Amino acid sequence: MSEKPPAPSAGLRRDMEILEVLAGHGDDRDADGFGVSWIAQRLDREKSQVSRALRALELEGMVERDALTRRYRLGWRLFALAARTQHARLVNVAAPFLRGLALAFDEDAYLCVLRGTHVVTLVSVPSSRAYHRVWEGVSVPVTMAAAGRSLLVDWQEEHVRQLLGAALPSGLDSAVSSAEKWLADLAHVRSEGYVVSDVELDDSVAGVSSPVRDHRGLIVAAINVSVTRAAAPERLREMGTRLAGVARDMSAALGLRPGMDRVGGVGRPD
Repeated sequence: MSEKPPAPSAGLRRDMEILEVLAGHGDDRDADGFGVSWIAQRLDREKSQVSRALRALELEGMVERDALTRRYRLGWRLFALAARTQHARLVNVAAPFLRGLALAFDEDAYLCVLRGTHVVTLVSVPSSRAYHRVWEGVSVPVTMAAAGRSLLVDWQEEHVRQLLGAALPSGLDSAVSSAEKWLADLAHVRSEGYVVSDVELDDSVAGVSSPVRDHRGLIVAAINVSVTRAAAPERLREMGTRLAGVARDMSAALGLRPGMDRVGGVGRPD
């Protein structure tokens, strides 16, 4: 005997209607939020009923109220959930691509994201080697990560220089400390779709990385292969070209349409 479907919750449905209004549609979008009276009018509901629902949603972090304008906006918890959902989708989409790279090169492959000025590894797929360094969940300064070049490729030069000037030691002639080398790496990503960089955090020979974009054309991650064996420049170029192609395929799987990428100087993300 089949179970009866659960009865819809009228209260939950009413709350969802409020959240949908706050999310905005077309000309209804308002960065400053919406007042209780406007929301009630929009939903054709009593103002007192809408006010009670908004207060309850505010307590749960689903909405927030501006102390000055008294208008409501979507709250921090919704955005936190959305961010976690984005990461989950990134991981699911990336998994088969990373497995293919690890198998093709017999090197560890990673999915990395930018958090502030640090790089966090979300997923790693190991090669056939017996020893592997665990990077998942580890946060490292973007200036020390091979994937950092791909993750910062859309930053304006002045913002990259500011970051490097604040983070890098002075007086050292190395890939870590050289702003010019960093900028050259970023230019290479823009022209070729990948970059081969020195690895500052482990004993790998090099790291090969390429940016991944979402449906908006924004960089949301980088895929990276850690090269542990001595490789000729031709081999590294071959790996880079393969990686760039995989990054394009992964971007398409995330909804990117041809011509939607925004390479080149869009400014430092907030």
